[in-house]
Amino acid sequence: MSKVSRPVNHLLLTVTNTGSRACSAYGAPFVGFDDAQAPIGRIEESRPQAVATLAPGDSAYASVVLSGERGGDPDAHGRTVRQVSVHFAPGDGSGGSVGSGRTVAAPSGTYADDDARVSYWQHTLDDALTY
Repeated sequence: MSKVSRPVNHLLLTVTNTGSRACSAYGAPFVGFDDAQAPIGRIEESRPQAVATLAPGDSAYASVVLSGERGGDPDAHGRTVRQVSVHFAPGDGSGGSVGSGRTVAAPSGTYADDDARVSYWQHTLDDALTY
């Protein structure tokens, strides 16, 4: 996970296939901040036409928009984020997550509100940062 300079208020998630066989990054990652009881919402218009299938060494990308249209509005309940958890969606669309997921430290000064959203996994970094 990394903070990007453009677009503002975004984080970039990168997943890399470190295995010896192709794998797929299905849907959108489940992303939660700190001790949240539920993941943030998805950016539905970011749904790609094809699943991000990764050959060994390839990566897929998802962007996290940290604040929505109400950015700065006190009703959006903003907060400084210390940790970000990421879990993977199953290929059959059954809900829940697969694998153990990962929790990492948020980049210093990461601020998110209740309107934060995550994109679906994209084949390229540029596609992910479009949302």
